[in-house]
Amino acid sequence: MNIFTVMDKKIIITGCILGLTAVLLGAFGAHGLKNLVDNTAIESFNTGVRYQMYHSFFLLLVSQFAFLSPTHKRNLWIAVVIGVLLFSGSIYLLVVDTIFGFDARSIAFITPIGGLLLILAWTFVLVYTYKAKF
Repeated sequence: MNIFTVMDKKIIITGCILGLTAVLLGAFGAHGLKNLVDNTAIESFNTGVRYQMYHSFFLLLVSQFAFLSPTHKRNLWIAVVIGVLLFSGSIYLLVVDTIFGFDARSIAFITPIGGLLLILAWTFVLVYTYKAKF
């Protein structure tokens, strides 16, 4: 009998993709950016990578929580995916904008929205765990 749901599989795959791309982006930040941007920009880029990696592990962990319903897991998955895209993605764009010749400052407002979604995902786990019947 398979105890995993389709949602679990989607969450695990997403966690793996986020982790894989975090490693690739981390290598790019460490090696590809060092001659293109200053150290402050590299530190910002690494913040995006770090939060992306944290949330890849978070998704892998959430996929194993049997007390969470598929709907709860779906809510968490959506919050994390959109949160990482907005938070980490905007940081990546803000760091590389001068390299590619565009001004990404106009999207800087989405970084805290992404952060808020990541906070919301952790809050969901807290609330869902509190309400769970063990």
